[in-house]
This record gives sequence, C-alpha cells and structure tokens, in this order.
Amino acid sequence: MKYTCSCRRRHAGTPGACGDRRHVLGLAALAALGSLGLLAGCGERAGEAQSLAPVEIDRSTSCELDGMLLADYPGPKAQVHFVGQSQPSFFCDTVELFSTLLAGEQVRAVRAVYVQDMGQADWDAPKGHWIDAKTAVYVVGSKRHGSMGPTIGSFAQEADAQKFATEYGGKVLRFGDIKADMVDLSGGALHDTRM
Repeated sequence: MKYTCSCRRRHAGTPGACGDRRHVLGLAALAALGSLGLLAGCGERAGEAQSLAPVEIDRSTSCELDGMLLADYPGPKAQVHFVGQSQPSFFCDTVELFSTLLAGEQVRAVRAVYVQDMGQADWDAPKGHWIDAKTAVYVVGSKRHGSMGPTIGSFAQEADAQKFATEYGGKVLRFGDIKADMVDLSGGALHDTRM
C-alpha cells in the first residue's frame, strides 16, 4: 500500500502544498515549544520574586544572632534573604542588621533586605510594614531604644524620618551612609532587661 499525504490529495496539482504545510506546522510547533520555555522562565522568576517577598514575623520568630524572640521587643526589625537560604534570617534590631551586613567577615550573598517602616508601624509592638532596606531612610543616634538598646529607626518617607529625628534626636541618613563604626553591638545586652 502506498501512502499519500492528505494535503496532496486535497491540493493535487498545487506545487509545494505539502511542503508548505509541513513548514508552517513545524514553525508552529517551534513557537509552541519556545513559548513554553518562556513561560517556564517566567514561572521561575515569579517564584524567585515571591520567595524574596518579606516574611511576617510571628510569636516564634527568633533573631539570627542571639535567638531572642522578635515579637517580645520594641523597635524596628529586619530580615535578610541570603542566596541559598529558603527562609530569611531575622534580626531583632536594625543595629544587628547593619552590624552583620557591614562586618568584614560577611561573605554570604544577599538577595534582599527588608526593614520595618516605623512611620507606619507601632514602635512598641511593630508588625508588618516591611520596606526595602536599601531605599529606606534611617535615623541614627536617637533616644529611642529597640531590643538591644539604642537603635536605628527605619522609615519609608524622609518626612517621617525628619519628624522622628526632631522629636527623638539623631541624624537622618541613607542606607549607604551608615558605616560600621555607627553600629557597635558592644553593651547592647546591658540595655536588654528581658534576657
């Protein structure tokens, strides 16, 4: 039995009809495979972006450095999403965050860093209001205390940081302006009354 392509039966006498159809079908198949690859790539990026979203603290969330429960202490908290870690590392105080990020021995690659916007969150029991730490505005040297004593206030809006500095003292700075000598952790435990 001899097989004849169905397009040749329908388009008898039309030169190249079968070849043209195969070419179009081949291109369509390639386009479909390509779009699946693009969708898979988008899915990976979407999953990565989702995993980089800030994670809310709960009653059991503890500090990476000292194990303190974040919910038990006042002042802004922080979280860092390190490369190769499925969950963020939490810090009960922004001074601890900057001390970790600015330490010479810090070699873990950072994917994202979040702090709380204290222009929105309650200082005594902060929840939510996570913002990108690199775009935040900070107040260094205020009279307000966090979990480890004097801390660095973090704000989404410069106006909120200025208002805070006017009321509690301190200097308004950007992320890149905070240096290692501004984040001394020595003596922090002296201010902690709950350890």
